[in-house]
Amino acid sequence: MRIDRIAVWLNTIGYTSAQLVEFARRLEGWGYGTLWINDGMGSDPMVLAARILAGTERLQVALGVANIYSRDPTMMIGAQYGLNEQWGGRFLLGMGCSHAFIVEGMRGHSYARPVATMRAYLQAMAAIKYGGPPPAEKPTTVIAALGPKMLELARDMADGAHPFGTTPAHTAMARQILGPGKLLLVEQKVMLESDAARARAVGRGLVSGLAGIPNYRNSFLRMGFAEADLADGGSDRAADAILAWGDEQAIRARIQEHWGAGADQVAIQVMPKGGELLTPEDEKLLALLAPSAQS
Repeated sequence: MRIDRIAVWLNTIGYTSAQLVEFARRLEGWGYGTLWINDGMGSDPMVLAARILAGTERLQVALGVANIYSRDPTMMIGAQYGLNEQWGGRFLLGMGCSHAFIVEGMRGHSYARPVATMRAYLQAMAAIKYGGPPPAEKPTTVIAALGPKMLELARDMADGAHPFGTTPAHTAMARQILGPGKLLLVEQKVMLESDAARARAVGRGLVSGLAGIPNYRNSFLRMGFAEADLADGGSDRAADAILAWGDEQAIRARIQEHWGAGADQVAIQVMPKGGELLTPEDEKLLALLAPSAQS
């Protein structure tokens, strides 16, 4: 499977399928090769992936990440293999254990220990004999991994890891655990904004939101942030670490830090300056950072 050095990560909640296809086609026009989409409480992401794949020519769709509590291993394999067979290997599966408030509060399941649950799920997937027409190549599977134990599992039982909401220092740690032979596909939040107060207000909001979720809070603490960085809406220090803001060069420098720390791919997630959806003004950053802009 092709792994591009730079990709785009999009929160699809709120977009119609037609808007997502139009967005994906713009990405293709700018030279991007991969679009990451999420698994939320809206349209099934496998359905969205099929729609985007059908509406594009070469774009790879990566899922960041499929909630394993929503699908049993047979269903997951069926979607992964079916999409890759239908669309020439253009689907990359990312899977995760999600969070207790989603699994229990929204979906009505029982949330269990993440590493043990993911290990059992991967073992079950490995034991399944897919009965449909196979894709030309074995599909790629990565797992959401923040802590050392989940990263070790990504190394031992998957093709790599997809960390979310992390820093270049975390990328270096993840690469050390994964070793040289596994994929490290990281997400990085970005904003084209030179006003420090405006950018940090957005960054503090991101920190505050993530820190309210135990898995991410623990990740922040492991990355060296103190409780004071996470309290009262988050500190500027934490905001600057999670959100890469400034001009094009400043954002490129952060992306380069991840590459230098061992990332195979950096998936940039542009933060909207107003509202929930990206505007043409927000998308200017994607055009500036696009592979075609470097040719």
